[in-house]
Amino acid sequence: MTQSWSYTGAPPTVDVRALAQTLVEGSTFCLGTATGDIPTGGSHGLFFRDLRCLSRWELRVDGHPLEPVAAERHEPHAATYACRVPPRAGRADSHLLVLRHRYLGDGMREDVVIRNLGQETAGCTVTLLLEADFADLFAVKENRVVTHPDRITTLATADSGGIHYSYRWLGRSRDVHVTADAAPAHGPGLISFSVAVPPRGEWRTCLQVTFAIDGFAIDAAHPCGQPPELARPAQRGREWADRGPLIASAHPCLANAIHTGQRDLGALRIHDPEHPDCDVVAAGAPWFMTVFGRDSLLSAWMALPVDSDLTLGTLQTLARFQGSAEDPLTEEQPGRILHEMRFGVEAGLALGGGNIYYGSADATPLFVALLGEAHDWGLPAEHVMALLPHADACLDWIARYGDRDGDGFVEYRRATDRGLVNQGWKDSGDGINFANGQIPSAPIALCEVQAYVYAAYAARSRIAADTGDSVGAERWQHEADLLKRAFNEKFWLPDRGYYAVALDRDKRPVDALTSNIGHCLWTGIVDDDKSASVAQHLLSPDMFSGWGIRTLASSMGAYNPLSYHNGSVWPHDNAIAVAGLMRYGHVEEAQRVTLALLDAVAAFDFRMPELWCGFDRSEFGAPLPYPTSCSPQAWAAATPVFLLRSLLGLRVRLPDHQLVISPSLPSELLPLSVDRWSMGSTRVRIDVDETGSRVTGLPGWSISSTPRVADEHL
Repeated sequence: MTQSWSYTGAPPTVDVRALAQTLVEGSTFCLGTATGDIPTGGSHGLFFRDLRCLSRWELRVDGHPLEPVAAERHEPHAATYACRVPPRAGRADSHLLVLRHRYLGDGMREDVVIRNLGQETAGCTVTLLLEADFADLFAVKENRVVTHPDRITTLATADSGGIHYSYRWLGRSRDVHVTADAAPAHGPGLISFSVAVPPRGEWRTCLQVTFAIDGFAIDAAHPCGQPPELARPAQRGREWADRGPLIASAHPCLANAIHTGQRDLGALRIHDPEHPDCDVVAAGAPWFMTVFGRDSLLSAWMALPVDSDLTLGTLQTLARFQGSAEDPLTEEQPGRILHEMRFGVEAGLALGGGNIYYGSADATPLFVALLGEAHDWGLPAEHVMALLPHADACLDWIARYGDRDGDGFVEYRRATDRGLVNQGWKDSGDGINFANGQIPSAPIALCEVQAYVYAAYAARSRIAADTGDSVGAERWQHEADLLKRAFNEKFWLPDRGYYAVALDRDKRPVDALTSNIGHCLWTGIVDDDKSASVAQHLLSPDMFSGWGIRTLASSMGAYNPLSYHNGSVWPHDNAIAVAGLMRYGHVEEAQRVTLALLDAVAAFDFRMPELWCGFDRSEFGAPLPYPTSCSPQAWAAATPVFLLRSLLGLRVRLPDHQLVISPSLPSELLPLSVDRWSMGSTRVRIDVDETGSRVTGLPGWSISSTPRVADEHL
């Protein structure tokens, strides 16, 4: 089967009340209910490398489902579900409390504890019901899970060996093995225990789920018998947390949001098995637990103050899979940076060299721009030089393939009917439209893609200047200047006072008012005399909901506050706009957006979701969750720290040992202290109050407090 990459429908709705129980660790994630069950027939499941390895995991006591009491997520990979056994006939209360302690990481472990709160011994039968449909993540997302008779799925049971599921197809295999202690009985699709729980006592068992790929067993990260705090995910999480910044602020949400986002970024880290020390962040759970070019690049950029190693891992991973040939089905082209990898059996083991899709117009220039930013933040020179040929291949792609018609702008049009119709960050089929709601014809040149190309040229110029290549520095700065001049001439709508979101096939401006223009502010491609009008439109009632900037103005024909890209609010999109507003000195507007996002995150237990609905704040007392939003999601997790970086006005030039800090923090955030802020291999402390700012930990550096000007780098 040839995998289609052009699915633009809505994935199955996930119960937003269960989002707190979405657990993730690397390439393993679990989506369950409030009781911890994984019911059949929906989007729930235990997933590993883009395959649903368990489609049912339901605990029964005397044949009855459990009733939810409470659920607590301790870490992104660990949670406890407290449940009640329904009262028996003739009784008003239940005496049995069930605790399910779940841990993820290259498999799953669940410690089941039954407490008897009564005064006499409780006898009961505990049953775990199991199924494994081995559905590809694409199939689950698109509601097309079907039985394939040509694929061999077997079930084997043994008295002491647990339950074993096997899947064979196209020379690939997956195996799932479920075992338990406490002397269980096994049957087809179930594990059963006969239990007698003493009064005021408890009974417990440990359930273990392990995987094998193509005959190679994957070691369990949480083996039964080992204290969970000693397991690999817990140790890895502590190491990650120890590297991140410590925040103290008068605002009750800022520190919590940064801390939660930092933990989520740590849990979303994955790596190529052949390069275990090269971390890259997956885009988000549940639907995008894989490498995405655009998402991973922007997430790494935004998370630079947390850990610059993530940036290096992202650049190195994407460089290894950079396009080298032309293939219309995958849209691979020489120099092009991938859009998406997939791990599943149906799609192939992506990180092992399987199916990769390249249909993205923005990942390629973002690669170059991020390399320039990482260089400024102290990426060692040997890594910069090793990645520089890949950056130059990206620039060659921009000239040869991105700008096919030679007008100076990068356009996209999918190569086959299997590709993505839209290849910017708003990649749903209706994500780009005219003010009247009509869909433009491809090729399409997006405004933010030109902004990213501008940033790429400027980054390459800086690297050239710093490495003694004055000719290259002048060449790439000249390219940036030409693009900026052409962009402001062709994309600006003088009668509207904002930039067109795109140019269509006939070079007509696509005149919808969108949040994309905030990305243009971020990179500096906007002319100074136009920035105030752009800022005014971003904060207009049509665009600003009170919980953030909408993706599309409410006055536009395609506006829908329940839409994925046509009226919703995306935290990362807002954070980029805040960075752009600060770049051009629109401080009040940047502060207003930041405080709105911090108000919103409180409604999501301090975890920024991928997006929320775009209804006005006056309509509802809290932002309405988007039903299929990913959570945790990488660039949403990185949003709080990027907001803080922007409001601090930080510009780093580590090669020159220069730091500029010009804080413009709203009074609600003061006083503020940031410790262990990462700048390359250096950790610094920043303190800000009403009297000014202080930076410690940079002896010998030049530290100044000079306002940014728009033509400076990011």
